[in-house]
Amino acid sequence: MKIFIKLLRDAKKYYPQMTLGLLGLIGSTIVQLTSPQLIRKLIALISNNDPNLVKSAVYLAGILLALYISEIGFSYLKAYYGHYAAWKYVSDIRVKVYNHYQNLSLKYYHDKQTGQLMSVAANDTRDLEELIAHSVPDLIVSIITFAGVLIILFTINPILATFTLLTTPVTVILVRGFAKKVYPIFRQARQKYAEFNGILHDDISGIKEIQIFNQQEREYERIKYASEEHIDLNLKALKASAIYHPAVSFVTHLGTVLVVGIGGILAAKGDVPVADIVAFMLYLSMFYQPINTLSRLNEGLQNTLACASRIFEVLNTESNVKEIENPIILQNVKGEIKFNNVDFSYVDNIDVLKNISLTIKQGEMVALVGPTGVGKTTMASLITRFYDPTSGNITIDGTDIKNVSLKSLRNNISTVLQDVFLFNGTIAENIAYGIDNASMSDIIRAAENSNASEFINELPDGYETIIGERGIKLSGGQKQRLSIARALLRNTPILILDEATASVDMATEKLIHDAIDSVVKNRTTIIIAHRLASIKKADKIVVINDGKIAESGTHDELIAQKGIYANLCSIQFSL
Repeated sequence: MKIFIKLLRDAKKYYPQMTLGLLGLIGSTIVQLTSPQLIRKLIALISNNDPNLVKSAVYLAGILLALYISEIGFSYLKAYYGHYAAWKYVSDIRVKVYNHYQNLSLKYYHDKQTGQLMSVAANDTRDLEELIAHSVPDLIVSIITFAGVLIILFTINPILATFTLLTTPVTVILVRGFAKKVYPIFRQARQKYAEFNGILHDDISGIKEIQIFNQQEREYERIKYASEEHIDLNLKALKASAIYHPAVSFVTHLGTVLVVGIGGILAAKGDVPVADIVAFMLYLSMFYQPINTLSRLNEGLQNTLACASRIFEVLNTESNVKEIENPIILQNVKGEIKFNNVDFSYVDNIDVLKNISLTIKQGEMVALVGPTGVGKTTMASLITRFYDPTSGNITIDGTDIKNVSLKSLRNNISTVLQDVFLFNGTIAENIAYGIDNASMSDIIRAAENSNASEFINELPDGYETIIGERGIKLSGGQKQRLSIARALLRNTPILILDEATASVDMATEKLIHDAIDSVVKNRTTIIIAHRLASIKKADKIVVINDGKIAESGTHDELIAQKGIYANLCSIQFSL
C-alpha cells in the first residue's frame, strides 16, 4: 500500500485528467445501475396489465436511449483522459529516472549492466500505465458499483441480499492470499527480465568480439537460459492465477446458486414478485462483476507494484558525489590544481591512491606516468569529481572542489579519454557537443587543430556525415581526433588528455601534439600517457607507482635520477 499511495501522490500533476476519466467511469456505472431498474419497472407494468402499457413502454425506452447516448460521452472521458494521464505520467517518470541516472556518481554504475538500467527506465515505467489508466479507476468504480448494487439488492429483497453476501468473506481471503503469493514472483520476474536485457545489450554491443572468438553457441546458451528463467517465473505466476481466478469464479457462482434456490422457493410461495426476481438476477451479475474485476486487477496490480518498487529503488538511491547547498560558482579560473594528502579507494580497504600531494601550477603542463593500474586515470577522475577522495582534498585556485557546483567545475575542464564515446549524429554535432551555439567556423577550426579536417573533407557529406552508434563508421584514430576537437572547441582553462593519442599512428600523433602545443599555452594541461616520447616537453613529469608519487621532475631530471622513469624510457626507446 505504501508503494501504491506513493505512486498516486507522484501522479498528482494529472489529477484533473484522472478525475475526468473517473467521472466517465462513474457515469457509465450509473447507466449500468439504472438500466435494470427500467427493465424491472417494465416487467411490473406488464405483470399488472397496466392500461397505459404502450405509452409507458415508449417512455421507458426513451429514457433508456438517452442513457445509452450519454454513455458514449462517458466512454470518451474514461477512454481518453484516463489514458492521457497514464501515458503522460509514464513519460514524466521515465524522464525522472533518466535524470536521476545522469546525476548519480560513476560508482553506482560499477556493478550495473546497461540493459538492466534501460529495463527500469523503459519497461518498468511503461507498466505503470496499467495502474493509472486501468487499475485505479477500475478499483474505484468496482467499489462504487459493489456498494451501489448492494444497496439496491437490499431494497429489492433483504433476504436474498443476505444470502448473496455469504460468499464474500471467502473471496476476500482468496484475494489476500493470492497477493501475498504472487508479488515476490512478479518482482523476481522483473529482475530476471532486466538481467535478460543486460545480457542482450552486452551481446549486441560485443557482436564483433563474439564472432571473432566464435562464441556464438556460448552466448546463445546464455540468452536462452536468461530468457527461460524469466519465462519460468511468469509461468509460475500464471499457474497461481490459473488456480486463483477459477476459485474466485466458483465462489461467486455459489452465491448465484444460493440466490436461485432461495429466490425460487420465495417466488413459489408468492413472497417475491416476478419483476423483483428478474431485477435481482440482473443486479446479481453486476454485484459479482466488481468482485471478479478486483480479482483480475489484483494480478495486474501485483505486477505493477513490482515494477514500481524497482523504480523507486533507483530514485531513492543517493549519489556518492553530492553538491553542497549554495555551492561556489567557479569564475575566472586560472587553473592551479592541488592534491592535499589525497587517499582514494574504489573498494573498502583497497587503496588506489595513497597520500597524494601534488601542486600543478597555472598554465603548467604536467604528465602522469607509470605502470597500468597505478591510479593515473583515477587522479584525473577526482579532479572532475566523478569520485570524491576517501580522505584529503583537491583545490582549484585554492577552492576545495567539494564546495564548488559540479556544473561550473566541469565547465572549466575539458577531457579527452582513451575510450572515445561518440553519439549517433553528424561529425559537426559531435565536435560541438560540449558547447552551445558553436559556429561552423569554430567547429572547422577545432577539427583543423586536432588534425581531423583532412579525413572529414574526404567524406562525401563532410561535416554533415552521420557516423553511426559510437562512431562505428570511423577508425579508432579518426574517433580520437574528433574527441580532441570536441575538447579543444570548449577552450577551457584546464585540459586533461588521458591517453589521447593512444589510437593513432606515430605520424598522426606528432601532428596532434603539434596542434596541442599551440592550444596548451596559458592553460593547465594534465597528460596521462604510456608513450613517453610524447611527454618530453612537459613542465613536470610525475611518476605514480603503487598509488604513490614515486618521482617528480622534468624529463632530463628524471633521466638523471636513473629511477623508475629512466627505466621505463630505456625499455620503450630500446624497442
